[in-house]
Amino acid sequence: MIFLELVKNRYSCRAYKSINVEKEKLDYILECVRFAPSAVNKQPWLFHIVSNEEDKAKLQQCYNRDWFKTAPMYIIASILHDEEWVRADGKHHGNIDIAIAVEHLCLAATEQGLATCWVCNFNANLCKEQFGLPENEEPAVIIPLGYAADEMKPKSRKAIDEIVK
Repeated sequence: MIFLELVKNRYSCRAYKSINVEKEKLDYILECVRFAPSAVNKQPWLFHIVSNEEDKAKLQQCYNRDWFKTAPMYIIASILHDEEWVRADGKHHGNIDIAIAVEHLCLAATEQGLATCWVCNFNANLCKEQFGLPENEEPAVIIPLGYAADEMKPKSRKAIDEIVK
């Protein structure tokens, strides 16, 4: 797939079919994530696969939306704050690094015919508690992953001259 077509096809899916994601596709996606760049190559992240019913129910308490519950699986993307690079002026780069890795995940999933959605508006403290995450680990993004049951809606984007000067 041509890259521009790939990014145009990636969208925030809010309805999933009850079909499990094949292990080969998940492995491919995670390999793409593994090669995501990060500041000073620190790779300050951890990805938790949530696919069993008990863990899915715990995660769904952290973001209680009907559409979210349709996903056959989720990936919690966490920042490891004790591993992130910090610029000389004190700027932490964990948020930037996790964003790069998560978008690699979303684009790889799209290439594999799967759908995703960035979920950042969730109860991170409850998530941390539900999954027993250590102090240094911040759950930053939840990505539902599966086959789309909805259709991509056209994306509205700013004109190029509005974003490039």
